[in-house]
Amino acid sequence: MSSAPHRRIPHHTIEGPGTAPPLILGPSLGTSTALWDAVAPELATSHRVVRWDLPGHGGSPADLIGPGATVADLAELVLALADALGIDRFAYAGVSLGGAVGLHLAVRHPRRVASLAVICSSAHFGGERPWRDRAELVRRDGLAALAESAPERWFTTGFTVPALVADHRAADPAGYAACCDALAAFDVRERLPAITAPTLVVAGREDPATPPAHAREIADGVPGASLIEFAGASHLAPAERPDAVTAALRTHFAGPAARGTAVRREVLGDAHVDRAQADTTPLTARFQDFISRYAWGEIWTDPTLTRRERSMVTMTALVAHGHLDELALHVRAARRNGLTPEEIGAVLLQTGVYCGVPAANAAFAVARRVFDEDGTDGGQTA
Repeated sequence: MSSAPHRRIPHHTIEGPGTAPPLILGPSLGTSTALWDAVAPELATSHRVVRWDLPGHGGSPADLIGPGATVADLAELVLALADALGIDRFAYAGVSLGGAVGLHLAVRHPRRVASLAVICSSAHFGGERPWRDRAELVRRDGLAALAESAPERWFTTGFTVPALVADHRAADPAGYAACCDALAAFDVRERLPAITAPTLVVAGREDPATPPAHAREIADGVPGASLIEFAGASHLAPAERPDAVTAALRTHFAGPAARGTAVRREVLGDAHVDRAQADTTPLTARFQDFISRYAWGEIWTDPTLTRRERSMVTMTALVAHGHLDELALHVRAARRNGLTPEEIGAVLLQTGVYCGVPAANAAFAVARRVFDEDGTDGGQTA
């Protein structure tokens, strides 16, 4: 991580646990951190969510950038913010201009971006001239006229968010115009194949500013990218379809820990996982995260072996090391993973050959107790 304490940083808000994975949320032109008001609190249950304001928007001073600014300049502000907060790698989601910043970061600073979501955005924004003209208009006449027509550009017919329109009206014309300059110069279409971060692209089907074709262009260009199109959404999808956007982002940014917790529940049962989570203390929190993220989120989800095969391997290892309490847990897990009592007995018989008869004898006693408690007919093998 670079160290640049002298760099100025944009206004920002932080939500969620300080130890959670960082997620930076970028805004659309003309909006503030309020764009994410209906989405960020839910994301903050699993992430350290950092929202930032564009120069001249919300709480950010306009002079963070100047005339002729580029998306690279905005990306540098995000990196300065991340550095100031002690964040090295982060997930990133951005809308429109905020999404362009995410694309630039993923192209130019791939080590910093762990995962990316590009929402109602584009790899280019329709050519340079319209944005230069808009910048000139705003510098000359201010933002009143553009703010008046914002609902037509941002939302489907009959829907609006007055607070966001007010943000547009309150933006500093100089900062807004400099952001228009950045959009005018932006074009990463030829660089999309270089993006390595797992990428989700989201489009609003009724978005006139960045139509779904722009989203498809990004998804086609970024290797392995996923694409979602939301009906009933225009340009500011997080405000108009917050539940759908939240669900999509939670799934995309879940990562190994969340996947691992789901698999752990499927294999060991809700009751065991609930007890483990309830018993978590500051001393054991990192260990529980390690178990969920690595053991269950990476090893147990590896498709090379089936869950049945992993249960066989796990029971053998537990017998070999004499971990009988854990063995009882995994005998039950083996049943959930489809092993019959006869198959479990055959695994334990095999341990008698390679782990020793006393170890196998104790293991059979554990299995018999589990079968009795669960009302399972263990036959004669146990």
